[in-house]
Amino acid sequence: MAQNLTEKIAQKYIVGNQNSYEIHSEDYIFIQPAYVMTHDNTGAVIPKFRSIGAKKLAYSEQVVFTLDHNIQDISDKNIEKYKKIENFAKQMGNDFYPAGRGIGHQIMIEEGYAFPQTMVVASDSHSNMYGGLGCLGTPIVRTDAAAIWATGRTWWQIPPVAKIFLHGKLRQGVTGKDLILTLAGYFKKDEVLNHALEFSGNGVSELSIDQRLTIANMTTEWGALSGVFPVDDVTIKWLNERLLYIKERGMEGVPSDKNSPRLSRQRINKLEQEILLADSDAFYNKIIKIDLESVIPSVSGPDNVKTLHTAADLNKKNIKINKAYLLSCVNSRLEDIAEAAQIIKGKKVAPHVQFYIAAASRDIQKESEGRGYWQTLLDAGAIPLPPGCGPCIGLGKGLLQDGEIGISATNRNFKGRMGSKNSKAYLASPAIVAASAIAGKITTPFSYNNCKPIAEIHTNKHKKTQNSIPLLDNFPKFITGELIFCTQDNLNTDGIYPGKYTYLDDITPQQQAEVVMENYDPDFINMVKENDILVGGYNFGTGSSREQAATALKYAGIQLVIGGSFSETYKRNALNNGLLLIEIPKLVTMLKKKLNTPKLTIRPGFSIDIDFVTSTTIVDNKKYNIPVVGIAAQELIVENGMENWVRNRI
Repeated sequence: MAQNLTEKIAQKYIVGNQNSYEIHSEDYIFIQPAYVMTHDNTGAVIPKFRSIGAKKLAYSEQVVFTLDHNIQDISDKNIEKYKKIENFAKQMGNDFYPAGRGIGHQIMIEEGYAFPQTMVVASDSHSNMYGGLGCLGTPIVRTDAAAIWATGRTWWQIPPVAKIFLHGKLRQGVTGKDLILTLAGYFKKDEVLNHALEFSGNGVSELSIDQRLTIANMTTEWGALSGVFPVDDVTIKWLNERLLYIKERGMEGVPSDKNSPRLSRQRINKLEQEILLADSDAFYNKIIKIDLESVIPSVSGPDNVKTLHTAADLNKKNIKINKAYLLSCVNSRLEDIAEAAQIIKGKKVAPHVQFYIAAASRDIQKESEGRGYWQTLLDAGAIPLPPGCGPCIGLGKGLLQDGEIGISATNRNFKGRMGSKNSKAYLASPAIVAASAIAGKITTPFSYNNCKPIAEIHTNKHKKTQNSIPLLDNFPKFITGELIFCTQDNLNTDGIYPGKYTYLDDITPQQQAEVVMENYDPDFINMVKENDILVGGYNFGTGSSREQAATALKYAGIQLVIGGSFSETYKRNALNNGLLLIEIPKLVTMLKKKLNTPKLTIRPGFSIDIDFVTSTTIVDNKKYNIPVVGIAAQELIVENGMENWVRNRI
């Protein structure tokens, strides 16, 4: 059967007996990624690693630490935290990059960890960015990171894959940021939620690597799990230039392993000879097409990424700003800084505006300084910050205060993320941010007539031929339980497990169960019974990544959870804690129509009979097909979660 590019790359990183068959979307697999990156959250992964009894890294060369999030905090507490992480890296022998070297994702790109056609993971949602260089980058949660440290591997369920066909060429002044904001704002009804995206079409060759990295980075905000560009001449040229840069400047991070360096002439030449392509008849769940010439300068917000405006429209509304930002992992590379400098050269930032700038890495800042871009921004009145995350995630100097409005070249503008929840943040390209900082209001230096994007989407129906996967000896062949239905779609983790309990470290799983669904439906705890099977709506478990939203249900007696769809992060946390999730959208739709109730929780009196041998379930005398449970998922259920799975393998 044909494979798309995502499936082909993942196939290379399978471990275990699954190498005996071809993998496709929906398959659960164990993977041994080329690298795993953690940043400041390394401090939270270390105790997980130690609690499972691990004493050393399975593969020290696989693990990368980068300190980048809270680097402006020079308190004794944070300095001590950073020192502990550095000492742990020295003890374990893995690669470590201190505060000031840059944002972790950019380091992964610059230092050759995120190499084309490899698979790399990170405990951060913007690991999608690696796809700009043709690397399958995807996020994991902290338990996964600890598991990879200890065993070298974790699990992954291959997502549905969508092809994004780019036609034509962006007009002058229109950037990759405008394109991804347009895609997220135009296709804003979860069309690509939890998908892997593959970019293709003749428009790809017109995009620089910096633009591709921006687009891939923000596939996260669009709802996707990865966003991969194909390897082409542009990719190879960038790799050669980066290799030359490292050799000429003698930069830190030059590969020390002479047998398999991350960046070398030999490796680049080999890549040119072995470029992976999707099979011509590969299946894609969805096809999205967009004409690049129909994209115009755009702004999203406030408060969310999917509210799209043309920059020209907002210019007419005279929206006064207080702060402007050119920083973060999405838009503070060399091209971005050069673009802003070109717009702002010879001008001054408006007196009432604070314009904050930070390069994505130390290398980028040095290159920007050498070319004069950095000084141009400083001369205009920009306020420099060190290479790192900072205001993008609400840390350090320059946060938005009550009532303030900001325009930012970052990737997220959720309410309260960049400061006060009573502030408003808009997202735009570096050029629009720079022009707005000068004008003192949201504006654009480019004049284009308003037009709607020329774009379309097509969904393909595909009856998947499932691999014949045997059931493990201890995995149940049948499960029966009474149905309890939580009717709401987009039920978030704060509804399942209230945030006020999240950081009570001494609360037991049994106590977690006592407050389960407290914010969603206080009656739930009085209705749920031992061995119930919970059915939720669509996008169940969205929001914060707290693991307790899975353990609370498990210890409340829930055998497994069925949903129309799940947040991918929730799915990872649930399976990592030994709670099986099954997507049966037809069952959820049937229950919503049949029960049609305003109640938040209901016990309709139905039993659910699940047959894992035939991959079917019967509810109210109707049969529904269910996805095959892969070996990786079976092992985690049998061993009651990832931590036990790891303990049994170290």
